[in-house]
Amino acid sequence: MTAKAAQADNGLALFVDPAHGTHAMTHHPLVTAEELRALPRLPLLLDCSFELSEPAAGERAHALGHLPGALYAHLDRDLAGPRTGRNGRHPLPEFAVFAATAGRWGIAPGVRVVTYDAQGGPYAARAWWMLRWLGHDDVAVLDGGIEAWRRAGGAIETGAVAAQPLAPYPAQAPAMPTIEADALLAALGRVRIVDARGGDRFRGETEPLDAVAGHIPGATNRFFKDNLQADGRFKPADQLRAEFEAWGTAAAGIVHQCGSGVTACHNLLAMSQAGLEGSRLYPGSWSEWCCDPARPVARG
Repeated sequence: MTAKAAQADNGLALFVDPAHGTHAMTHHPLVTAEELRALPRLPLLLDCSFELSEPAAGERAHALGHLPGALYAHLDRDLAGPRTGRNGRHPLPEFAVFAATAGRWGIAPGVRVVTYDAQGGPYAARAWWMLRWLGHDDVAVLDGGIEAWRRAGGAIETGAVAAQPLAPYPAQAPAMPTIEADALLAALGRVRIVDARGGDRFRGETEPLDAVAGHIPGATNRFFKDNLQADGRFKPADQLRAEFEAWGTAAAGIVHQCGSGVTACHNLLAMSQAGLEGSRLYPGSWSEWCCDPARPVARG
């Protein structure tokens, strides 16, 4: 179901369908279900649905119903690397390893990719950020996920989908900025740290996943779901921009984190939708930070 992509003189990604001609889409980080349905052929789709409390649930749900032709991307297997006990719950995989994963999915330069999930976008945003990390700009998140697709009258398929594997994604330097724990520790007070966890976890009132409750000192809490409207779609770009700019911090001075570097990508996606590029991800996030008792912890 993957459309062949070409590049137009105006910089738009064009999907070439021999039977229907071309249809243009810009490189916005979000795509609506209506825009996706209007394409003559669907791009390469990644279903990233996942449940932290039940890691097999997303894959089961995918088998029971997914967008036509969608492949399944598993958070633990595909979008994270091995855990050491000191690098967080969802460390980034080695760059070359993820380049090989993208190739196995059939992703190469010029292939349009749309990611989605059934949880409001955090896992789709993780895949979006990681593909951009590889240097693949031609990727967007389905705004509202599978429910928006259903509401728009989109077809649902069941069963397994076979990928059309390619060589590993071409090697290059990482294209999205990150910061490691030691550098962040040294930068405390000079950067704005944005924590995407819920308020109760941020304040240290509860901690269902990690050994220590609390947050990185000086961090600002922005729950990732604050990026969404009541229908599960993202707020308008102008509204997001106003909310982020109210902090008075340039994007380059912002570091995003959460529990394990996943929902932080939702805030990165929202900033990108608002036209605010250049903020960094702390991949290890709280689950890495709190495993070292020498690092400071704040509560409240």
